[in-house]
Amino acid sequence: MVAADVEYGGRGTVLLVTQTEAGERRWREAARAAGCRIAAAVPWQEAAARLPRIVAADALVLDAEHEAETLGQTLDAVRRTAEHRRSAAFVAVPANLIDDVSRAMNSPRIEFLVDSTGGERAFALAVATDPVPPALNDIAKGQATAKLQQLSEEVGRIASILAALSEDEAAAAAVVGVESGEMGAGDRIESGQIRAIIRARRLRDHFFCSELFADPAWDMLLDLTAARLEKQRVAVSSLCIAAAVPPTTALRWIKALCDQGIFVRIADPEDGRRVFIELAEKSAQAMEKYLKAAQRVSALIV
Repeated sequence: MVAADVEYGGRGTVLLVTQTEAGERRWREAARAAGCRIAAAVPWQEAAARLPRIVAADALVLDAEHEAETLGQTLDAVRRTAEHRRSAAFVAVPANLIDDVSRAMNSPRIEFLVDSTGGERAFALAVATDPVPPALNDIAKGQATAKLQQLSEEVGRIASILAALSEDEAAAAAVVGVESGEMGAGDRIESGQIRAIIRARRLRDHFFCSELFADPAWDMLLDLTAARLEKQRVAVSSLCIAAAVPPTTALRWIKALCDQGIFVRIADPEDGRRVFIELAEKSAQAMEKYLKAAQRVSALIV
């Protein structure tokens, strides 16, 4: 693949790093739709060497369609360039490569696009190359940010909030009992119970439109709580499935929840490309208290 001639548009500039000519064509089409300019298309095998020498661009794109020994090296080059130049960066991959690029989740400059459509690619470039760009996020950013902020504030004191908000004396008594350390006969929380809750939540999708119940943060909290009890590690790709939303959306939530300190990233000691996700200790304690308190109120928790 040879670096193509510069293309011009009314917005900012984009630097492409793609594995295939088809990938390059997809992003050129997206750039035309977004009205931005392709500054350069760098051949995959030359990316690590050439990126540091290229004039700054408003956005960098790394498009990977299949596994490659140089994927980690190229990903690191894009990350370093984006952070040094303070440019937006998009890593576009199919779902089967999520774990291979998950170590870049700690970069504030990188946004992930998984199995993206032409519209999603064009929208991402339009936002990144706008002269006065808004923050990169979903279209419903305000709603998502509000929900995330609320979760961040509540997760460390969920049992106390239940007591304060509830007018149900039984619920209040359950919370007080859990907070005081009193153990009831049914207070023990087991992973099987949490897995049953998860199955019940997914059962709703058979009777109602699944979009009505999209709640990725809570679904992931439940999955990580069960995994913690089972002493199992959870890969990013697995957690995306547990979130029950499109992978691109799930990755944004995972990244945000890690940044908020609700989740923590754990490097895979056997594979430097991957990370595992776990509950932060404070989050794990909050989930345990919530589940115990809820169990005292009702046997049915969904």
